[in-house]
Amino acid sequence: MTRGLSNDRLKRLAQTIDTLIERDEVQARHAAEVAELRRCAAEELHGICAGFVASINLLLVNTKLELDPPVFSPNTYKPSGPNLFQIHVRGRILEIHFEAPERLVSTENFRVPYVLEGAVRGFNQQLLERESVEEQLLFYCLERQRQAWRYFDARTYQSGLFSHEYLVSLMERVL
Repeated sequence: MTRGLSNDRLKRLAQTIDTLIERDEVQARHAAEVAELRRCAAEELHGICAGFVASINLLLVNTKLELDPPVFSPNTYKPSGPNLFQIHVRGRILEIHFEAPERLVSTENFRVPYVLEGAVRGFNQQLLERESVEEQLLFYCLERQRQAWRYFDARTYQSGLFSHEYLVSLMERVL
C-alpha cells in the first residue's frame, strides 16, 4: 500500500473512477440519441413543407410551388452547420434555415427546451427593396407530451406549431 494513503480512500477513488466511466457512457448515449432526434426532426420539417407544397400544387393551374431540396433524407441533414429549405413561386420565397444549438438541449432563445433552432423568412422583391424581410424564430422543442416544431414571432410574442396553416399564413404575406 502507498505510504500515508488509507485503503478506504483508495477504494473511494476507484469507485469514483468507475462511476465516471458509467457517466461518460450515459452522456455519449444521450448525445447519440439527440443526434438521431435532430436528423428525424429535420426530416419531419421537410415533410411538413413537402406536404404543404403538394397540397397547394394540386389546386394550382398556371404555376407550381417549388421546394428546394425537393427530396430529403436523414443523410442530407448537416449536423454541424446550417440547413436550408426554400418554398418559392415566381420570386416569392419562404426560406427556412435551422441548425443545432451549442448545447445538446437548450433554453437560451426559447422557454421550452429545444434541440434545433433557426428562422423562417418570407420575402419578395418589393419587401427586399424596402429592406423588410419578415422573420420568425423556429425551434424543435421537447415538450412534455410530444416533440414538435414551433415558431416564435419576437415582435408579437406569438408562438405556435409549425404547420400547413402556418405556412399558408406566411405565403399569403409574401404574395
